[in-house]
Amino acid sequence: MAKDILQNWEKKSGERQKIYKQFLQKADKNRVLKQLPDLHEEAFSKIDCLQCANCCKNYSPRFKTPDVKRIAKHLRMKESVFIETYLKVDEDGDFVVKSLPCPFLGADNYCSIYDQRPSDCHRFPYTDEDVLIKRKELTLKNTSFCPITYYVIEKLVEAEKGK
Repeated sequence: MAKDILQNWEKKSGERQKIYKQFLQKADKNRVLKQLPDLHEEAFSKIDCLQCANCCKNYSPRFKTPDVKRIAKHLRMKESVFIETYLKVDEDGDFVVKSLPCPFLGADNYCSIYDQRPSDCHRFPYTDEDVLIKRKELTLKNTSFCPITYYVIEKLVEAEKGK
């Protein structure tokens, strides 16, 4: 079943953006939040992030002050040098990586700072928290490049139809 859902998921996600948008706008927040832990776990059991790493290849997390402090310390760099070396300020005023793919992503799709990674990376793809419903535009964007977000939204839409 999962293989069927995931087959051509990128194409299907593009075709179903309108359906996802409508679902997210009218979704019963409490019902969705009850389903997320199981769907999140199910998606991660079927999809290996190391086979994809689209998030690290195409987007940057926000590096908040605690992230900068922690990662700079881990890399034995001064915070100012870490920022100068790896980060820039985006249009929202947040620190993000200067270049893509993420400079901490290896050729094997492993993260060289995984245990110290930014909280955005730790939380991504937000499929086990209310961000999925609260930040609808972000969720829609994430369905287009993250198979886990796609999987969870597909399952939620499917469950909504079957109720």
